[in-house]
Amino acid sequence: MGFWKEKIVPVLYPNRCPFCRTVIPGGEDFCASCAEQLPQLTYHRYTIGGFPCCAPLLYRDAYAAAVKRYKFGAKDGYTHALALLTVRAVVRSYDLGQIDTITCVPMYCKDRRRFHHAERLARECAALTGIPYADLLEKHRQTPPQHSLKRSRRFENVKGAYRVPQPALVRDKRVLLVDDIITTGSTLGECSRMLHKYGAREVFCAAVCTTIL
Repeated sequence: MGFWKEKIVPVLYPNRCPFCRTVIPGGEDFCASCAEQLPQLTYHRYTIGGFPCCAPLLYRDAYAAAVKRYKFGAKDGYTHALALLTVRAVVRSYDLGQIDTITCVPMYCKDRRRFHHAERLARECAALTGIPYADLLEKHRQTPPQHSLKRSRRFENVKGAYRVPQPALVRDKRVLLVDDIITTGSTLGECSRMLHKYGAREVFCAAVCTTIL
């Protein structure tokens, strides 16, 4: 069974470049063309509340399409590639030796079998850097999707929606908070605020993409 799985799965579900969807060899993250076109700079933003955030990509064109497929289409095969880019931005922006733990922006979800893109991304960032991952935040009430709201309403939408269930895990820690996109900075800002409120020494943020400022 293992032999046939090894032979058949790559045929039915070939490894594809997350940006152009070209079939690429197993073990590769991007096709050669997309790899050449990846930005060589890192985008820096501040969340609402003033917490720093870095991102390797702008949320447009093929990069936006890839994140949407990852997020809404449960394309777990993109996890390593997107995390690799995120970690590159983190290394350029922060001192890894000053980060104690990595966590993610949580989703409101009673069914843990759902694809939690931010958690998978954060866990892969932890694996790539060797920094421990921990679930530090919890979303305790449902909110309308941020992308469905006007910019002016987004901060109020998430205010009070997150909590820290185990403050002892946060206290005096320097935390890297990971999400897929930073737009207004409301969600990352509110999560960062809660981590800081419960004793985090510092909170740094990272996302795969940032909207155009």
